[in-house]
Amino acid sequence: MQEALSHTVLLTNAEMYEADRLAIAGGIAGIDLMERAGLACALAICARWPAGPVCVLCGPGNNGGDGFVIARVLMARGWQVRLGLLGDAAALKGDAALAAARWDGPVLPLSGALIKPGDLIVDAMFGAGLARPLESVALEMIKIVRASGNHVCAVDVPSGVHGDSGQVAGGAMQADLTVTFFRRKPGHLLFPGRSLCGEVQVVDIGTPVDVQDQIAPRTFANAPGLWAAQFPQPGADDHKYVRGHAVVAGGGLAVTGATRLAAYAALRIGAGLVTVAAPPDAFSTYAASLTAVMNRKVDGAAGLDAMLADKRLNAVLLGPGLGVGQATRDKVAVASGKGRRIVLDADALTSYAENPADLFNLIDENYVLTPHEGEFLRIFSDLIQGDRLSRARAAAKRSGSVIILKGADTVIAAPDGRAAINDNAPPWLATAGSGDVLAGFVLGLLAQGMPAFEAACAAVWCHGACANLVGRGLIAEDLAARMPAVFRQLAAQIG
Repeated sequence: MQEALSHTVLLTNAEMYEADRLAIAGGIAGIDLMERAGLACALAICARWPAGPVCVLCGPGNNGGDGFVIARVLMARGWQVRLGLLGDAAALKGDAALAAARWDGPVLPLSGALIKPGDLIVDAMFGAGLARPLESVALEMIKIVRASGNHVCAVDVPSGVHGDSGQVAGGAMQADLTVTFFRRKPGHLLFPGRSLCGEVQVVDIGTPVDVQDQIAPRTFANAPGLWAAQFPQPGADDHKYVRGHAVVAGGGLAVTGATRLAAYAALRIGAGLVTVAAPPDAFSTYAASLTAVMNRKVDGAAGLDAMLADKRLNAVLLGPGLGVGQATRDKVAVASGKGRRIVLDADALTSYAENPADLFNLIDENYVLTPHEGEFLRIFSDLIQGDRLSRARAAAKRSGSVIILKGADTVIAAPDGRAAINDNAPPWLATAGSGDVLAGFVLGLLAQGMPAFEAACAAVWCHGACANLVGRGLIAEDLAARMPAVFRQLAAQIG
């Protein structure tokens, strides 16, 4: 399990620099790390493309040093190599200068004239730590390469992509393959960086695994290795109340669909019982349409207060279809006073758009908030700048709760600084009602006792896995029904 967790780790630029420093301090020469990185990139290239003409574009730093090693290895393996350098070879320093000295071919100025039709392009201009917009020659090279349609292998990240955020300033290379070292970076998973990387391969260059423990990273790729140890495993002697009793606050007569989607999702992911707290005007609609999910007539906040006197009802979802306004705020306040584990979504979040501090005063680390971008900005209106990872982290810290910032690159953040980036969600999840299913998945896992951050991560991953099993054409009703197949996938992976 520790090995599985290790492969979920994402290292920021600063953490990767520290990993290199610790490796060097432990006796591995920097030039040896560079030689291994260049060799690994060259081998990945040879495994993907047949030998032919290749143009290696080198920058003035260590990324360029990797490029010199790649050029040397490919030439020795029969490739026709042209190498272009941004700047003067005499200005190279440290390990990059050593790598350049070992290259005995021509070093040409970086220019568009280097690019020929059919070339494989090796992008070793700039690595993950580039903090300024690309400009001048480098930006022109990117435009020429992208217009050429030639295949591209990027070293570490495509030039122009920031490793911490996935953000692009000025322009960035579009790669078919990106080869990175030791661990991925957040920018490999966050858009737009993810869309520019192509396939990402992580290669071992001899960095000792134990340096990761010294770094103590707080950012992860969302995968079973991150949360499998906390994932509910039913025991042979369990009964339904052991697996939790979840409550979904039901929407009114015109909006019962969101509630039903969430309730069935909570049941499918393993909650022992699920009850819809149905408003009187919609009770008969719920009663006629719900089978395994139970239905109870609950009138307003007072009715919910009376219902939650039963301590076996241990997790509550409020939001889908509830409506925006004081009535919803009253229900949130009632549930919050009962010590339950709570999911807040949709209308429960928007109801606090005018006074988000009132919400934050009610909630803690046992709450999971599941906003999409619009809902996020309603309650965190000043967190509009920056990448999604940093914004979700800031929101979790401010609110004191777990945040699921939904999107193509959903970010899950905890108030203690941990964060995970999800990358298994297909584009056809962008359909009405899918968020209600996700909220139900979170609810069901919370009801079974899973810690809030891990429950949020597992729910998001399962949501994507269900969608991948359905395929294109998915509608929200398809999702929860795929959970048995996802359980089988998980059993094969984690036992």
